[in-house]
Amino acid sequence: MPDLTDKQTFSDQDALDFHSHPTPGKISMAPTKPMATQRDLSLAYSPGVAIPVLAIAKDVDKAYDYTAKGNLVAVISNGTAILGLGNLGHMASKPVMEGKSVLFKRFADVDSFDVEVKTTDPDEFITVVKNIGDTWGGINLEDIKSPECFVIESELQDLLDIPVFHDDQHGTAIISTAGLINACHVTGKRMEDIKVVLAGAGAAGLSSIALMKAAGVKAENTVICDRDGVVYKGRPSGMDQWKAAHATDTPLRTLAEAMVGADVVLGLSAKGAITKEMVASMAPRPIIFAMANPDPEITPEDVLSVRSDAIIATGRSDYVNQVNNVLAFPYLFRGALDVRARRVNHEMKIACAQALAMLAREDVPDEVAAAYSGRKLKFGPDYIIPTPFDPRLIWYIPPFIAQAAMDTGVARVAIEDMDAYRTSLRGRIDPSAALMQKISSAVRAAPDKRVVFAEGEETTVIRAAWAFKQAELGTPILLGREDLIRKNAIEAGLDFDALGIEIVNARVSDKNTEYTDFLYERLQRRGYLRRDVQRMINQDRNYFAASMVARGDADAVVTGSTRNFNMVLKEVRRVLDVKERMIGLSILLAKGRTLFVADTSIHELPDAEELAEIAIQAAAAVRRLGRTPRVAFLSYSTFGNPPGDRGEKVREAIRILDRKGVDFEYEGEMPPELALDPEARANYAFMRLSADANVLVMPAIHSASISTRLVQALGGATVIGPLLVGLEKSVQIVSLGASVSEIITAATFAAYDGEVVSEG
Repeated sequence: MPDLTDKQTFSDQDALDFHSHPTPGKISMAPTKPMATQRDLSLAYSPGVAIPVLAIAKDVDKAYDYTAKGNLVAVISNGTAILGLGNLGHMASKPVMEGKSVLFKRFADVDSFDVEVKTTDPDEFITVVKNIGDTWGGINLEDIKSPECFVIESELQDLLDIPVFHDDQHGTAIISTAGLINACHVTGKRMEDIKVVLAGAGAAGLSSIALMKAAGVKAENTVICDRDGVVYKGRPSGMDQWKAAHATDTPLRTLAEAMVGADVVLGLSAKGAITKEMVASMAPRPIIFAMANPDPEITPEDVLSVRSDAIIATGRSDYVNQVNNVLAFPYLFRGALDVRARRVNHEMKIACAQALAMLAREDVPDEVAAAYSGRKLKFGPDYIIPTPFDPRLIWYIPPFIAQAAMDTGVARVAIEDMDAYRTSLRGRIDPSAALMQKISSAVRAAPDKRVVFAEGEETTVIRAAWAFKQAELGTPILLGREDLIRKNAIEAGLDFDALGIEIVNARVSDKNTEYTDFLYERLQRRGYLRRDVQRMINQDRNYFAASMVARGDADAVVTGSTRNFNMVLKEVRRVLDVKERMIGLSILLAKGRTLFVADTSIHELPDAEELAEIAIQAAAAVRRLGRTPRVAFLSYSTFGNPPGDRGEKVREAIRILDRKGVDFEYEGEMPPELALDPEARANYAFMRLSADANVLVMPAIHSASISTRLVQALGGATVIGPLLVGLEKSVQIVSLGASVSEIITAATFAAYDGEVVSEG
């Protein structure tokens, strides 16, 4: 057994504790239907279950409609090749198989459970899986030794009418092919010209070379080596039908000979298999994928000591360009399941590799950098493969697989609208996706909105403006010094000229005098001299940006990433008036609910009149977002019990709304469970809410802010905002140090609210 302790960042006991506490194992089952009433039980089991039973008996494909089959994958092993540990038995493989099931759910929302088969006989294994295979929408074979894995996968694919995929073979093949496509892109080499050497003729190696050939590498430009040397045509020993399929006519007999002048070496063998001397003999700008785990065939440090021009990938997460199978199998099955594919074919695997290669060439979101200790990821020699925590993988990759399945005739159903499919994929992992898609669609459909990005010299803001423009959400205007903005854009790999992003320098703008006159007229009776105002317009981009929207030269502003919220708000308020009551509205998305929480940023301890106005403003904003508002005033008290000063203010707010005769539902004061649980409301027949509340008015800013942040910190929820509501013009203030995605979201809401304000 290999020694793993020198690479661990945890103790053996840490690992055992993780797998045993608080509940043994890593997976459990959660029902997808309610089980709260006798009717629920009757529908879930007897007698209601008989109806889908009869439907499936008539048409077996109805199992996709009435059971979990269409989103269910089995991870199956016999434990004959567990990680790098060898044949340790089927039950020893169970922790790995459970882990694989967790990855399916975490990265692609695919339900999965593990099956460990107690046999090392391939025929017996095939028989077992064949007889239970129809249970699932797909099968992921795992940790089965070579060459039996080839036979098992091939025969099961012929016997079953669902995808059967051996990840140890094809997962590595897909990721390494994606890496090779991009490595060629970086080095200027062509796939059809490169000479490729494979060190390690096992399942992963042979599958990788086969897929690379399908992607454009010429068979005559490949050389395969195993522990006995080069696999050549006519070799008398150590051959089988799978190696023979890739044998070439060559006088080369050793790995060292094969690597002389080679462009690419693929290592899928063992530590130390590749030496510095072999690397030194390769062609200029060599591509070295040393993918053995836990230790690569040669370390990147050793490669760079002899070849500074090399592009290197490994299977390790502590080096750049990790070949990690989690980049492929969840999304491959996601796409295959969504068209009810009968198999995973070569075209689907190539589509996956090409999609991964394309994604790596896109600008990388801040969330990815955060997952990698802030390391900046930019397409190039050190970033040719996307990282596993890239949030775009779930919606970017599966559509390519689904399309390939449809194009090659292995799909049972077709996806008619790929854009709608991408939107649904976003929603599987990101609960904010559906809401943001609706807002984004409305912004795109409106006349082009000009949005000012006030802190335009910041790299995160530049990237956000770029993405905003690419998404066709409007025209971004970056405020700042043009030379610095362009310099930072180039460093981020962005070509402004190609996209046509506008840059405005406040100090030299021809609008400078006009804005100074405008702002001085507003502030001259508040103790400001003209030279004070001139300096504000010249030197503070928030004043200039707010003046742009005030004077009609832009439609909206997004700012705040470099300053405290309250400071930014004070500056904006000196330029813009409050149209009605100004509030902060946060959007909370959790467990299929969308809740709007107010006031989360403006009023510290609102009185009854302010609480009523907060409710009115929040309800109006929710209507603008396309929802019907139902307002609940939250409190520790339930309709006066126990009594208290804050509770009385809430009750007075209700009386104020009664007198105003507003056109939305409202009720209070109440704790959260009454607002959100119909069973809890059953004891209060007088309540006026027709359904669960979706607008929660908090009694004070601290309760609003703490509650949203607490839910976010606990996980399982997404919080957007707080959004600024109530100014005469559309301004959104992001939090200090906001990420690119947060700035884009704020800019999108700013553009959306700018459309509403202009209509008003």
